[in-house]
Amino acid sequence: MILEQLPQNFTICQISPSSLTDVDFTDTFVFLSRTDEELSLVCETSKTPANTRNRDDGWRAFRIQGPLNFSLTGILSSVASLLAQEQIAIFAVSTYNTDYILVKQPNFKHAMAVLYQAGHTILESP
Repeated sequence: MILEQLPQNFTICQISPSSLTDVDFTDTFVFLSRTDEELSLVCETSKTPANTRNRDDGWRAFRIQGPLNFSLTGILSSVASLLAQEQIAIFAVSTYNTDYILVKQPNFKHAMAVLYQAGHTILESP
C-alpha cells in the first residue's frame, strides 16, 4: 500500500451550526460531519474557526493513495491494527476516493516507521 504524508497540522473540533460560516470550504482539506449529536470539523489548524465548542490540536495526517474500490476490505483495519499494536491512537476520515489517518504529532514519525517496516511505501507530499 502507498501512503502519502501530508505536511499540514490539523485540528479536530466540534463546532456549532453558526460556526459553519467561518469554515472555508475552498481550503485544501476540510472534513465536516454531522450527526444527530454533533457537528465535527477536521481542518488545518491555522484555519480552525475561533468559535469551537471543543478542539484538539496537534494532529498530522497521511492519505492512503487511491482511489480505492468500495469492494476492497480491510485496508483501514490493517493500518489501524499495526498502529494499535504500538499504542498509537488514530482518527480516521474516509472520503469517496480514499482514507485519511490522523495521528498525534508526537507519534507521527513512529507511526510512519511502523507502517514502513510493515512493507508500506511512504511518500512525502510535494
